[in-house]
Amino acid sequence: MTQIETFKADLHNHSTCSDGELHPAEVVEQAAAKGLEAVALTDHDTICGLDEALESGRRKGIEVIPATELTLRIKRKEFTGSLHLLLFFRPEKLKNGNFVKELEELFAAGRGPGLMRARVESINHFFGPDGSQPLLKRALLEEELEALGTNLTRRHFALALEKNHGLKKKQVERIIGNRSPAYLPSGVDLQKFTIFRQRNSFLAFLAHPAAGSFPPPSHYREVLPPWPVVRKILPELLPPYPVALDGLEIEYPGHLEKHRKILRETARAHNLLISGGSDGHDFRRRPYGVCGIGREELEKLRAALEKLS
Repeated sequence: MTQIETFKADLHNHSTCSDGELHPAEVVEQAAAKGLEAVALTDHDTICGLDEALESGRRKGIEVIPATELTLRIKRKEFTGSLHLLLFFRPEKLKNGNFVKELEELFAAGRGPGLMRARVESINHFFGPDGSQPLLKRALLEEELEALGTNLTRRHFALALEKNHGLKKKQVERIIGNRSPAYLPSGVDLQKFTIFRQRNSFLAFLAHPAAGSFPPPSHYREVLPPWPVVRKILPELLPPYPVALDGLEIEYPGHLEKHRKILRETARAHNLLISGGSDGHDFRRRPYGVCGIGREELEKLRAALEKLS
């Protein structure tokens, strides 16, 4: 595993507000203790820890860049799953009620009730009475799922389809299995993110683009697609498309050097900024404080954030 020799900013970290081991203030404290100039808290689909992190940054004399890691839903022939976007914005955005409300609504659309509604709609589109592959005699209703619980899983969909619609297990698997045309992974669909992108100012970076190609055993691979798949999807996220990424996360502990080289060439070709970070979750499997960007790239990111004002 290679990484930038001397880094000044670690711009990818998780706290107890999502799936990290440290509290937000502790993430900032360990970055300050390492002598870094800047740190970003990028919890998954939440900004609940940012006020605490910013206050800790003021106490410790380290710049905290507010951020989040957004889950983006991808459903393509070559890949069905999620990509992650790192969204960086200025601290004053947290005092903008409209921005916070829209961002939280965006998070909600990719999980919980929002995701359930999208999955019900997709099932009816393909398998409802008027669908392209009709298996249901009547449409599946959201109320049928809500009656089964609050933290809904695939099991709840199976129960509703078997109990309320009289389907056999093979028919249910055809509807809710990963290979089903109706299957939707968690995350926000590209259209919803595009609308949010056009209405609000922030910087968007594609997180760990090549981590899915890091050789096992590795805790950085997760369930991410390999680089060849990401490379096919990437053009949809670049100008002139409205998503228009601002940058790529290149300095990352789960990136091979050959992929870092390709990503640097891609960034140069499309005039993209470079980010980097530890993707810190704990001190054993995915440790804090092991990767980041140097001062030159940090200054470019700072300047881009300044322009947003």
